[in-house]
Amino acid sequence: MSASSIFELQATDGAARAGVLRLAHGEVETPVFMPVGTAATVKGVAPDVLRAAGASMVLANAWHLMLRPGVDLVEAHGGVHRFMAWGRPILTDSGGFQVFSLARSVELSEEGATFRSPYDGDKVSVTPESSMEVQRRLGADVIMAFDECTAYPVDAEAARESMERTMRWAERCRRAHGDAGDAGSVLFGIVQGGVHGELRAESARTLADIGFAGYGIGGLAVGETPEERVASLEAAVPELPSGAPRYLMGVGRPWDILEAVRRGVDMFDCVLPTRNARNGFLYVRDGVLKLRNARFRDDMRPLDESCDCYTCRNFTRAYLHHLDKCGEMLGATLNTVHNIHHFQRLMREIRAAIVAGRLDDFAADFARANDVDLL
Repeated sequence: MSASSIFELQATDGAARAGVLRLAHGEVETPVFMPVGTAATVKGVAPDVLRAAGASMVLANAWHLMLRPGVDLVEAHGGVHRFMAWGRPILTDSGGFQVFSLARSVELSEEGATFRSPYDGDKVSVTPESSMEVQRRLGADVIMAFDECTAYPVDAEAARESMERTMRWAERCRRAHGDAGDAGSVLFGIVQGGVHGELRAESARTLADIGFAGYGIGGLAVGETPEERVASLEAAVPELPSGAPRYLMGVGRPWDILEAVRRGVDMFDCVLPTRNARNGFLYVRDGVLKLRNARFRDDMRPLDESCDCYTCRNFTRAYLHHLDKCGEMLGATLNTVHNIHHFQRLMREIRAAIVAGRLDDFAADFARANDVDLL
């Protein structure tokens, strides 16, 4: 499937875009935020609850699933959709980031990466070709090329070496995916290059020449400043095909999402909404509510009076504070439901603002409400 066959651009406002992705398991309106279900589950919530919270697409991690429980078991269920009882689109991350952040004793070569599994210490090798095979067998709608996640900070010479290896791997992924025929999945390449604008632009041009259904932008949200992140996007995005979806990987603070949308990004994922929910950090209309503060012990209001999620319709801050203090599992679940709903609502509001041609006004209102400075 080509970029033009999966993505329809429906409205623009400056560089910002509203569109629709058409994938094997359904349509997804963009801009979209994908909750992270690393091990084929979004922590703390069942699939029907996830759907009710507004999620239309989720991310699972092929690297983790390859190591545990193994591809054979997932394939025996009929693929990752049936394995996790999620009938809507799924994107699998190849695990390039995890190889370099979680694995022990990584040995990197032109062929791929060899490492010790963090689960049992076994030696495991991943190549661009094996990553494509694993992701095809999992049965995801969108699969990601295997890449090297460039470290931060890193000088231009090391960043170039890393980026050029990722480009060679991308070409191998493209060949391996194409050789398999149309298995219902589409392949995204991944832009790298650290925070060096000229490398980001070169990487984007190289991937566009190879040709992918969509394009991820990786290696950000790894310690760089917001200014460096925005500059990297401004260097890369204009070099990517306008008719293909663009996916900023791992960036999840609401204000960072809005900045990226303003620069032409369509897709996002991050663990922040769910991880922060489990730790009592709740996203509300005017920022972040820290539920563990003692002042919420007797607070009879919902988390966010403007929110219509299941949690806000039924429970008070005092009750949620109580659950958190007691370590009750229900507290983490209710908090997660709210945060997922909040992010889905944010994406709908951003999309509506793009369609109406008033994204700048929306961004200014957002900045005032959240006491942040837009770049």
